[in-house]
Amino acid sequence: MGEQQQVQFPQEVIDEYAALGVDLPALFSAGHLGTRMGVQILEASADRVVGTMPVEGNTQPYGLLHGGASAVLAETLGSVGSMLHGGSSKIAVGVDLNCTHHRGARSGLVTGVATPVHRGRSTATYEIVISDEQDRRVCTARLTCLLRDLKPGDGERAGTAG
Repeated sequence: MGEQQQVQFPQEVIDEYAALGVDLPALFSAGHLGTRMGVQILEASADRVVGTMPVEGNTQPYGLLHGGASAVLAETLGSVGSMLHGGSSKIAVGVDLNCTHHRGARSGLVTGVATPVHRGRSTATYEIVISDEQDRRVCTARLTCLLRDLKPGDGERAGTAG
């Protein structure tokens, strides 16, 4: 599925999370599931998160991109945006995911772009548009995350996500 890319963060952001025991670059590797599915996060900020995923290896029996694979990409990107919005004192936990599948994809890469719909103190909602290599919309998703306060030990669990 290819080698995992690391998102580049300013050193002060890495240091802020490291002080909490969170390995930020590992956290942004999309975790074990994302790694198995070939998810790569290319750009990450609270305003916009971009990532890709190969269709190959993530298909259903008819050879089309599996809807669940689109959901994994969408939840990964929306969660990253929510976490960055919440900052180092919050944990983003997905509580609602809605996906509408518009067309099938049989090969190549799909690209997801997550942008905020709502960014509050306790929740964040992102719209994620997933497109194929011809820039045709494959899926539109909406993810709402609860932003809860970081508790002791959360950093240790999050830091082992990669």
